Amino acid sequence: MNTWLWALVLIAAVWAAHWGAEHLSKPLKKLRKQWGFSVAAGGALIGLAAASPEIGINITSAVTGVGDIGLGTMFGSNVIAIPLMVITAYIATRHLKNKNKDEGHQEHKKEHLLKVDPTAVTVQALPYLVIVAVVAILTVPSAWRGLQPVDGWIMLGMYIAFLAQALLRGKKESEKVEWKKKEIWLAVAGLVALGLGAFFTVRATENLVSSFGLSQIVGGLFITAPMAALPEVFATWSVAKSGQITSGVTSVIGDHAVTLTVAFFPLALVGLPVSNFPLFVTVLSFVGLVGILYAAFILMGSKKSGHGFKLWQVVTLGGVLLVYIAVVLFGVLNIMNS
Repeated sequence: MNTWLWALVLIAAVWAAHWGAEHLSKPLKKLRKQWGFSVAAGGALIGLAAASPEIGINITSAVTGVGDIGLGTMFGSNVIAIPLMVITAYIATRHLKNKNKDEGHQEHKKEHLLKVDPTAVTVQALPYLVIVAVVAILTVPSAWRGLQPVDGWIMLGMYIAFLAQALLRGKKESEKVEWKKKEIWLAVAGLVALGLGAFFTVRATENLVSSFGLSQIVGGLFITAPMAALPEVFATWSVAKSGQITSGVTSVIGDHAVTLTVAFFPLALVGLPVSNFPLFVTVLSFVGLVGILYAAFILMGSKKSGHGFKLWQVVTLGGVLLVYIAVVLFGVLNIMNS
């Protein structure tokens, strides 16, 4: 199969995986309402479905012996997704229909503010940063370098703790929901699509990096991770346009908390050494940086001015993403001399 065909397979596979994830998320959203959890808290639960493509990719990578593709996708998606989702939500909310506007939206628009519920910081962003710190502690020191089975069990425990604190702190009154057989069958079909999509995503990436002469981890960082983020961008646009701004902006944190914990597990279980340590540390540093900026920018607001992201903060996150790409390509990989 030539390069162009594998590129088409990659696109189709990623979209199939995200189609499956979307239909898995719907039952979880209903459970959130039925069990009485807030939107911010529910994001930690729904993130399990949203991150399921990455989980599937990492399981496939681990089983087929190309773990570096999963490693690159896992860390690369964490750097790329957060700035992209904030930028997308900001643009989407500049022109909302009247029925989707909340109180004060017009004022926020004049102030160039993307309003976000500040509880997103304590419920999701700060616990996410703790997860990033634990990943660094487990994988960076020379004595523990790489991903080992014990690391996987620790990170799985971290997700359980992350989910528990989010759900317990975000408890509300339960709502009555109606369950339909069609939704259940679509969720089952989604699971099948997810598995097939993850398998062919890894196979396509494996063949593309071979064609381009790239390492597997670079393929994960710059081929699979951006492709995996695209469906999330469209989903964020849709959710934000509907007026659910906090959901559109905060779901990315719940998603990537899962990516660094549950999706971490299969790679660690088979044991994965870090083949390019400078690249690994650089990408992990940017994972931490975008998470810190996300939390700090929301906290910089006030009850009077509103919490969220001002235009300059949105631009800053976009700038960090561009710096990340430049540093990795020209600083670490030094592609000009390769």
